[in-house]
Amino acid sequence: MDATEVAATFHIRRSAGSAAAVAFTSIGAGRSSSVFGLAFQRPAVNPHAAEFGFELRTCRWAEREWPPGADPAGDSHAIVVARQLGTKRRRWDTIVLECDPAAIRQRATFGRKRLDGDLRHVVRNAPAEWTYYRDALPHPGYPWRYVREAIHRAADRGILETRKHGTRIEIRRKWVYPDWLERIVAIENKPDLDASAARTLASQLEYDVAVGLADEVWVATETTGERVEPALFEDLPIEAGILALAPDDLTAEVAWHPRSLAVDEPGTRILERPAGGERDDSAARFEYAEPDWKADKRLGIAERAYERGWRSFADTMRPDCRHFQLRARDATQALPYCTAMSRCQTAAECAGSCDEFEPEPPVWRTRGWPIEGGPGKRFQRLLADRRRRRRPGL
Repeated sequence: MDATEVAATFHIRRSAGSAAAVAFTSIGAGRSSSVFGLAFQRPAVNPHAAEFGFELRTCRWAEREWPPGADPAGDSHAIVVARQLGTKRRRWDTIVLECDPAAIRQRATFGRKRLDGDLRHVVRNAPAEWTYYRDALPHPGYPWRYVREAIHRAADRGILETRKHGTRIEIRRKWVYPDWLERIVAIENKPDLDASAARTLASQLEYDVAVGLADEVWVATETTGERVEPALFEDLPIEAGILALAPDDLTAEVAWHPRSLAVDEPGTRILERPAGGERDDSAARFEYAEPDWKADKRLGIAERAYERGWRSFADTMRPDCRHFQLRARDATQALPYCTAMSRCQTAAECAGSCDEFEPEPPVWRTRGWPIEGGPGKRFQRLLADRRRRRRPGL
């Protein structure tokens, strides 16, 4: 069997999902000429030309269709999607969390904000009855004063009960922290996966496979319409899946299925690779990633994804610029759009250092200013509301 036949074997076609066309009305109540109403228009150019726009479309597709090849309505997982998350050594473009539906609702009782490592240490080990915190919690491996700070932060957020017994701080849990995370799926987005991009991406995917921090790793590329997607012929690890996405239609085909990685077993962190060449016989430097370390990192990534989601792109852009808009062609997704550039701008471009940056005129903010703000604040609230809807129980 040659490469073409192998590729065709794993070329699974999905039927295009239909989405009802919904017309957007003006957000500004009772003002048909409001700047909010002008924001929702059909984009004049292809919003997926840059990798950033393609990434946002991948996130929305995953939210609607994950897992690929299955009926989302009949799946038993709750899906949380986030972008640009990972560890100090590795950051993924898109992350899909497969969660237990009942457990993620219990997680919602702890609030929408993430629980960092110190907070998780406290709430996961808090006793059911009042106990001196040093007797209740295992030694964290760092000074106890940081534990006391975490206890006070947890009490301020209302997720832990505390009281003073003499000079001692006693704690008692309010709820059991649930085991809500089931799987982590990492997706790298490369709309134009040419040979040069594949070489760069191959080493990153090899790192992912060796560490085994995610349960699956994928590469999402823009579909070409060919019988066999060109990405199948690139030198990528066979453990990585390949997804051919049509960003305009929000449909996708699985060109290559991934292998499940051993997240419960020790992984290998590649620290340094040989430079290569005929005379280079040096060995790669690596270290082992213990299962306990991996489990803690996985939960930390999941907590950050739970808080942030992927619609937080406006938090790192400048929605207070008069050129910033959200545009949507239908009910599927609202994308950032810059009227000065006449296209979907990237997060790096949309900054105060942009030559076209211009603050919103004061007249835009007269109603409700400074409590409610202008269009930029309204855009952020709109995205935050849609992000909250994807967190069951909030």
